[in-house]
Amino acid sequence: MLNMSLFSQLLQIISRKKFSALIQKLETDRFCKGFTSWDHFVSMLFAQFSQSKSLREITNGLRSCEGKLSHLGMNRAPSKSNLAYRNAKGTVELFESIFWDTLDQCRAICPAGKRKFRLPFKLYSLDASLIGLCLSIYDWARYTSTKGAIKLHLLLDHDGYLPAFVHITEGAVHESRIARMVPLQPDTVVAIDKGYIDYAQFHQWTLRRVWFVTRLKEKARYEVVETRLCEGNIRIDETIRLTAPKACKDCPSLLRHVVVWDAENEREISLLTNQLNQSATTIGAIYKERWQIEIFFKTSRVSVPETAFCGSRSDRQQNLQIKTFYGTSVNAVMIQFWTAMITILLLKFLRFKSTEDWSMSNLVALLRMNLFTYKNLWAWINDPFVKPEPPPDQQLNLSFGTA
Repeated sequence: MLNMSLFSQLLQIISRKKFSALIQKLETDRFCKGFTSWDHFVSMLFAQFSQSKSLREITNGLRSCEGKLSHLGMNRAPSKSNLAYRNAKGTVELFESIFWDTLDQCRAICPAGKRKFRLPFKLYSLDASLIGLCLSIYDWARYTSTKGAIKLHLLLDHDGYLPAFVHITEGAVHESRIARMVPLQPDTVVAIDKGYIDYAQFHQWTLRRVWFVTRLKEKARYEVVETRLCEGNIRIDETIRLTAPKACKDCPSLLRHVVVWDAENEREISLLTNQLNQSATTIGAIYKERWQIEIFFKTSRVSVPETAFCGSRSDRQQNLQIKTFYGTSVNAVMIQFWTAMITILLLKFLRFKSTEDWSMSNLVALLRMNLFTYKNLWAWINDPFVKPEPPPDQQLNLSFGTA
């Protein structure tokens, strides 16, 4: 692989056979005029790995590597106008399909989640994060009367910490509406926050043997049916029935109230679940595992220019943020979003394959600096700082004729 760059080898993870089949199915190259769907995909992926801030940086970055583009399957670097046109008119479904295909490859090699407790069920976390946009520029993404945003809804599989469900909506769409769309199988556990509290949905989950763990609302009204023995950091463990008229009608099922003492933050965490058989300690550990989806959002967080984001500094720290946007249309933003998600999967794939304990930030930084370095990718991810073997000593032998 010494005759191929790291970026070229990274692209080999993407199945060109399936990519070509998608192109034919979606007819994305019907009017390509020399700038193909593969060229577009490679350009957008390069933008993510190089952390380019504009279309000009993408095109100039590829133009500076003109002699190395043939290994990427490209004939030439795109022009700024070609890239802008493809982002505005390209098929979002192509990028989304590539994401799901890459996800299947990651699932095939991912290790089991490293949880500190055993659970006989499949564990997921469900959460949403806002991507703030400036309303005056992205007028189609209205969130409030003064702000714009889109919302990423994500179901995280704790075996490998990979996405299992991804959905994008306008920022104003409530989380509970999307929870009804999530394909949860029987005998699975999903950890959610209070934004997903929907008692009617909780009852449906209970009937389907889908177990949830969430926070109990402060003003929730209920009666205690059974009190259980508490041990360790468990303050309260009881079986309850909701008594508020609407809540009782929507969810007649028995639920469980568990209060856990969080010693690290010196606070009590009041939890609600429909899992009546697991230990209270396990219930608390399940909700603690929900932090993994916050980590996933944080690994995806990068800076947004002032022109793209409107909001306070605290908003920026709390919301998922995608790199500088290369277009203002819905199509351009969605193509860039799916490219960013594909990039995360490729990084996950490398981490699964590597014997090195990479942090995501270090892996991103070193890849950015070595994209067009000619090294064996799979040896590099195991030991990125290995010293090259010195060339053999060559002594110049001079023979002088005698007079």
